[in-house]
Amino acid sequence: MRALLLLGIMILGLAAAQPAAAANVRLFVRHEVNDYAAWRKAYNEFDKTRRKLGVTAQAVYQSTDNPNDVTVTHDFKSVDKAKAFTASPELKAAMEKAGVKSAPQVWFTTRAAK
Repeated sequence: MRALLLLGIMILGLAAAQPAAAANVRLFVRHEVNDYAAWRKAYNEFDKTRRKLGVTAQAVYQSTDNPNDVTVTHDFKSVDKAKAFTASPELKAAMEKAGVKSAPQVWFTTRAAK
């Protein structure tokens, strides 16, 4: 019984040491916004919905030449989830509220084989 308990603890430890479910798809979105600070506030407020729509991880980058030129990455478990996210009315409304001023450039990627 004690050995089984120790084995369970070791398995839990290994699982905790592994990254959360690895993303199969990374979505890149680049667009210009009216005001980065206002956009970032709206982006942060959208976090719960973003996760509900399948985003497992994200990152935000600003151009070194123009802080209102924003590139965002979102990770998903599948291309279907990524495409559903980009087509969602919730995302469209959030982008309008956030002050996205240019049509976004959007592309989907998967990790290349070694």
